[in-house]
Amino acid sequence: MLEGELVRLRALEPEDAERLHPWTHDAEVGRWMINEHPLSLAQVRKRCEERALNTYEKVVLGIEAKAERKLIGVIDLRDAEPEHGEAELDVYIGDAEFRGGGYGTEALRLMCRYGFNAMRLHQITLWVVAENEAARHVYRKIGFVEEGRHRESFIDADGERHDMILMSMLKGELK
Repeated sequence: MLEGELVRLRALEPEDAERLHPWTHDAEVGRWMINEHPLSLAQVRKRCEERALNTYEKVVLGIEAKAERKLIGVIDLRDAEPEHGEAELDVYIGDAEFRGGGYGTEALRLMCRYGFNAMRLHQITLWVVAENEAARHVYRKIGFVEEGRHRESFIDADGERHDMILMSMLKGELK
């Protein structure tokens, strides 16, 4: 378990399905994510029950608000390659009550610190939709830098295309 002042990062449990399910239908959560078809609670439960073990290649953790002991989001490091010391990061705060309160920022710092120290990564990358300025601001604040743009590569729920921004952070750049 990784802990900060506001959040605790912990392994996801099968009983987390009830918290995760409403987020799969939340337009704000899904706005800048690659969306799947709608999932039933039974499908989310099955995914939670059959979730693969966390390994070097993919570590998925729940973001829990410490004071409330409540799951509020998910963060992962995936596609980790020990030969290159690189991994890709994904994060979202699913619970609207906890957006904009520093929870996501702290979760990102904890996960990046875990990646650089425990996993011995040299670089962590992420992709973000260009119009998602709130996320880009947080990423820059903790040390990510913009490296490039993949033009019109993201299609939103309305079928509109958006540019994706590649951002990365090297070991030693975490703020």
